[in-house]
Amino acid sequence: MSVFRKDFLWGGAVAANQLEGAWNLDGKGDSVPDHCTNGTYETPKRITVEIKPDQFYPSHEAIDFYHHYEEDIKLFAEMGFKVFRTSINWTRIYPTGEETEPNEAGLRFYDGLFECCKKYGIEPLVTLSHYELPYALVAKYNGWEGRELIALFEKYCHTVFERYQDKVKYWLTFNEINAGTMPFGAVLSTGTVKGYEGSVMNVPDDPQARYQAMHHQFVASARVVKYAHEHYPQFKMGNMICFILSYPMTCNPDDVLLNEKVMRRMNWYCSDVMVRGAYPSYAKSIWDEAGVRLKIEDGDLETLKEGTVDFYTLSYYMSNAQSSDVHAEKIGGNIGTGHKNPYLKASDWGWQIDPQGLHFALNEIYDRYGIPIMVVENGLGAKDTLEEDGSIIDDYRINYLRAHIEEMAKAVEEGVDLMGYTPWGCIDLVSASTGEMAKRYGFIYVEKYDDGTGSLARRKKKSFDWYKKVIESNGDIL
Repeated sequence: MSVFRKDFLWGGAVAANQLEGAWNLDGKGDSVPDHCTNGTYETPKRITVEIKPDQFYPSHEAIDFYHHYEEDIKLFAEMGFKVFRTSINWTRIYPTGEETEPNEAGLRFYDGLFECCKKYGIEPLVTLSHYELPYALVAKYNGWEGRELIALFEKYCHTVFERYQDKVKYWLTFNEINAGTMPFGAVLSTGTVKGYEGSVMNVPDDPQARYQAMHHQFVASARVVKYAHEHYPQFKMGNMICFILSYPMTCNPDDVLLNEKVMRRMNWYCSDVMVRGAYPSYAKSIWDEAGVRLKIEDGDLETLKEGTVDFYTLSYYMSNAQSSDVHAEKIGGNIGTGHKNPYLKASDWGWQIDPQGLHFALNEIYDRYGIPIMVVENGLGAKDTLEEDGSIIDDYRINYLRAHIEEMAKAVEEGVDLMGYTPWGCIDLVSASTGEMAKRYGFIYVEKYDDGTGSLARRKKKSFDWYKKVIESNGDIL
């Protein structure tokens, strides 16, 4: 008998900017991803101030979900999805973020998308801001460094809440909000890249701008959560954290204390604010070390207390180790960096694979907060091979996901209240970190390639039928 609850939300996750395409159709404005070129593991993608005709911007077409969503959701339904995590492109609703009236064509698109989900009995889980900030707000305010964005975000959220109140129950405010604790987060999350053009990995780091931007995101999130609770009591409001577990490399106390510092900054700082409603005791030490002096206006701290979330969600792909030894081998990964763990293998993109780390992370999160948890991203980015007969044999993906689900089950048996699981990129899409298609996550293969060519045909991978059985058995058959 399954350890997962009977109403466990099995499904998959995507982001609008990474799969919709149609970047300038039906009144949509350009967002930060629309200014990012493609890249590879070896060559970082670039961001340009102007969109240049001689550059390739993968989000412009992506996998054209905008015109294929009915076909794709039908495939999700065939797998048995209970939930589909996606996001709303802010610039479909307010093209620059500053319009007084929303774009009706954009609103109608999401009407159709959510109605299609409903047709198949799939619950939408909607991220309000998933790395798709209107570029006009970067150009004018340096993104979230400008306090003006709080009111603009509220306006956008009020619009979509009212429009979709009967179609969407589960909402997340900001995707991986803790990305702002890292320099790369300036491009992905905070949008603090006004006037910058060049590699996304070489953005001049401005911790003051990043942390001030995160403060404005915290206030905006809390205001929106409070508004939802007051006006739409049927809504469930969540946060979303990029959880990069780290371990001390050794039992040397220097390593243990270093790891504690990294865990606090990377994994706990943002969720402590969003779940507990206040900056944690160690926040000042983080600000002092980074040379940050936050401007906190009257009423902000009260707002944080009043807008705490109902459930906690996370992405989990990998873990790192932390060493005080300056000669220890470093390794990269999903927005965070650390040292190589000799006990772990890594993916083709250097992300260390650690299923047991998910078990440990879920226990730690639930012990700390005591609210329901959902794993809303997890998966293996890999190079899939299209065989001559059209099949894709992705046993490596099945093995990765199976191992993580087994560890989730152990956490549930130990008392963790786990709501659901939505593996990342349930259909192949553009990589947020590298801007490439070759790094594939999906159960569904899309014939789209890094040079922009491809028929956009959809094909089931071996993992498609495997995941279907997982869902049918509520996680019993792996």
